[in-house]
Amino acid sequence: MAKIALFGATGTIGSRVLHEALGRGHQVTAVVRDPAHFSESEASVADVAVVRGNVLDPASVTQAAAGQDVVVSAFGPGSGDPGALVSAAKSLIGGVQALGADGPRPRVVTVGGAGSLRTPGGPMVWDEAGIPEPILAVMHAHGDALDFLRTVPVDEVHWTNLSPAARIEPGTRTGTYRLGLDDLVVDDAGRSLISTEDYAVALVDEIERDAHAGRRFTIGY
Repeated sequence: MAKIALFGATGTIGSRVLHEALGRGHQVTAVVRDPAHFSESEASVADVAVVRGNVLDPASVTQAAAGQDVVVSAFGPGSGDPGALVSAAKSLIGGVQALGADGPRPRVVTVGGAGSLRTPGGPMVWDEAGIPEPILAVMHAHGDALDFLRTVPVDEVHWTNLSPAARIEPGTRTGTYRLGLDDLVVDDAGRSLISTEDYAVALVDEIERDAHAGRRFTIGY
């Protein structure tokens, strides 16, 4: 059993990660800006603790990370500034670093984006034509956050970034997926798909297996 601090637990991906981790017997602390807004359906889940915290505040990250095995960020900017994704990555790393080097530091697992993955034809996903500007801005912000993480020595902060398939949406939990690293995972028809439920499966699998320390990986059907 792992002790997990989860930022973004009320979001589309974060809520699936919460339920997947709890279903496997992990101890999860949901870190939210306003515990009063944590829905009754989430708060009623057995064994989940709810605490106040902000992933954009390094001191808050330090407080939430203390005593945990893993810190997961499923933070998304919503309709706000996409650059907050970079700020969140820096805050996570800084907050964990502030715990000091003498004791154990928790691992950091972050929800990434698909934009910086290579397509089968060679260019990046974000280079494809017709992507709306707001989505493109989020893609590049995820890429900038990943670039920052890649500057962090893994022996200093044990980090991993999980990029979804090009298309991710709520659906069915199949418990199956295929792995990739920096190349988009596509099926025989050239589609890159994953449900949020199976994304959560892959993320919790990574928490349990620790197979991609210091790098980004991706998934798809």
